[in-house]
Amino acid sequence: MMIGDGMGVGQIEIARLLEHGKEGILNMEELEHTALMRTYSANNWVTDSGAAGTGIATSTKTDNGMISVTPDGEELDSILELFQAHDKKVGVVSNNTVTDATPAAFVSSVENRSDSEEIARQMYEAEYDVMLGGGEDDFLPEAQDGNNLMEMFEEKGYPVVTDRDELLDAGTPDKLLGLFHPSYMNYKVDYDLYDSNEPSLNEMSEAAIDVLSQDDDGFFLMVEGARIDHVSHAADFTGIWQETIEFDNTVSDVMEWADDRDDTLVVVLADHETMGVAASEVMDKEGLRNVTASPEYMVTQFEFDEGEGVYTTESVQSVFEEHTGIALTEEEVDMFNEYIYDDEGELLATHRQGWEVGSVIASHFGAGIMDREIRSEGETGGHTGNMVPVFAEGVGAERFNGTLDNTDITQIIAELAEMDYEPGEIQ
Repeated sequence: MMIGDGMGVGQIEIARLLEHGKEGILNMEELEHTALMRTYSANNWVTDSGAAGTGIATSTKTDNGMISVTPDGEELDSILELFQAHDKKVGVVSNNTVTDATPAAFVSSVENRSDSEEIARQMYEAEYDVMLGGGEDDFLPEAQDGNNLMEMFEEKGYPVVTDRDELLDAGTPDKLLGLFHPSYMNYKVDYDLYDSNEPSLNEMSEAAIDVLSQDDDGFFLMVEGARIDHVSHAADFTGIWQETIEFDNTVSDVMEWADDRDDTLVVVLADHETMGVAASEVMDKEGLRNVTASPEYMVTQFEFDEGEGVYTTESVQSVFEEHTGIALTEEEVDMFNEYIYDDEGELLATHRQGWEVGSVIASHFGAGIMDREIRSEGETGGHTGNMVPVFAEGVGAERFNGTLDNTDITQIIAELAEMDYEPGEIQ
């Protein structure tokens, strides 16, 4: 199962246009069967990633902010846990933290998606076979009452890898834990800026399949292209292009592995759509292709005037010119400096300031996106209730057809795998 977080048809269209042109096609679009999927949660027509992941992983609707529990707090089995209970290998891969909402829905049950420390503890207790992604901080003593979960995983026999070189040298152990960043893994556009030694989504997925496919009884793997959602929140069309293409290249690699098999199903989908992304007629494709840094990185390069409580006009103009080619006016910088504070007058977190940078860039390049004020008013920060695509190929792929609900996905998989019970049964 491959989940492009926040990846609606708009994100796919932007990636296709910027990478291949209007007559091009993405790898995921070439899978044999296609469906549309509804994404609403139990308490809102617009889901967050916690409820969306829960709907997919457990075939059960829950409230926004909750992870694989019912709205009343009862714990639910995920499809990954069902496979593990049937003595099959299981794993998760994400370029987010492995404890964030989407992977967490497959590997844990918590009432609050922010309880990443508890999610990490549940991952340790459950002994899943492969866990690769970011989020190292959640496993360290500062987050775990003095316990070092990474060392404790090693004591259980897990090789623990923390950078690209170590992952590529790990071979094919029986199980594997990889934590490649204290928090989220870096955006693709920022790899060189941070001199990153992180593995790509492709490399993590290939390593996971190498480990899991050693089991003749089969396996379940969830791969998340998480940062598609993050760049969409930031109205970062360059990031939407690059993150979606990295995810799509990973789909290609997985399909190349699966093509010669007659016992494998590959399902590619999104959990929800973010920011109503659209390919507008006036969009400046070349301008977007030439952006060289994420909005979040750009914020870290601005010079903050502590006395005035704003970024200096000269630094903002200089960074914009360097990384986007946009010459901001003083009035535009003044407006941006107003947006970096919330309604209570508190300075926004760096990534939220990045959302404002992205909105400025999108506006300059005529990119179609939700208005920044609507984004700021919603609890999800810009998610929409739009249906999202599902692509499938392999054993039983014809079941993914027409219009589906997110609770249908793993129900179908459990039936195809002839499970003794269903995802969503109370633990």
